[in-house]
Amino acid sequence: MTEQHVRKPDWLKTRLGGSDTFMATKRLVDAHRLHTICASGRCPNRDECWSRGTATFMIGGDICTRACRFCNTRTGRPAPLDPHEPARVAESIRVMALTRAVVTSVDRDDLPDLAAGHWHETLRLVKAASPAIALEALIPDFQGRMALVDTVMRAAPDVASHNLETVRRLTPHIRSAARYDRSLAVLARIAASGATAKTGIMVGLGETPDEVDELMDDARRAGVTILTVGQYLQPSRRHVAVAEYVTPARFDAYRATALAKGFTRVESAPMVRSSYRI
Repeated sequence: MTEQHVRKPDWLKTRLGGSDTFMATKRLVDAHRLHTICASGRCPNRDECWSRGTATFMIGGDICTRACRFCNTRTGRPAPLDPHEPARVAESIRVMALTRAVVTSVDRDDLPDLAAGHWHETLRLVKAASPAIALEALIPDFQGRMALVDTVMRAAPDVASHNLETVRRLTPHIRSAARYDRSLAVLARIAASGATAKTGIMVGLGETPDEVDELMDDARRAGVTILTVGQYLQPSRRHVAVAEYVTPARFDAYRATALAKGFTRVESAPMVRSSYRI
């Protein structure tokens, strides 16, 4: 695949940092030694979300065992799991008085249970500390080991997400170890557990509208009811290049198509990320 620089349009320019609430949230995250995908993923919505006192918490450390070509999270050999991390996450969410929180993680393919037990304990403690919270779990594929998916689902998150990330054809090029059909199977397992199933994708990687349409059909057959669609942004020169900056009009068209297919909630816009406002 030929990779060349594509000029970023004006509608993708953002400003990071500034408000008092943003700084207070940053101090809390730093003080509790929390890893957030907001920072490691260079999320363009970090200012907006942190200014509202919210964040997506990343557990399992900050080093991933996979090396996906779109992701800015560090890859390598992770440190052992921190047994105190679940309690720190739960306490931070309680102190922030959140009404909704998202928990995600790096992939921990180095562990016998791929960190499923750590996941369950984190969600359990969050719900115990904040009983009224709306809790979303954005989980990895656990190598397709459905018993481990079930371990996480027993903690009963309100929404459980697993991102397809991109269309079937591009998956081997973009994702280092994940498989398109495996991800669909994980989403079907989530839906079967009774949790609301959600997935997110990036566009601008070279996919066609027809391929996005096919992905939507696949996700609906798996039981997914919430979809996010956002513009891929290249984190660094070593990551896969942007093939196209998708126009706001096409994002609107994707949203209309998804709603027509039966998704109950769709966020589709250039700056949307998988945990954004849902």
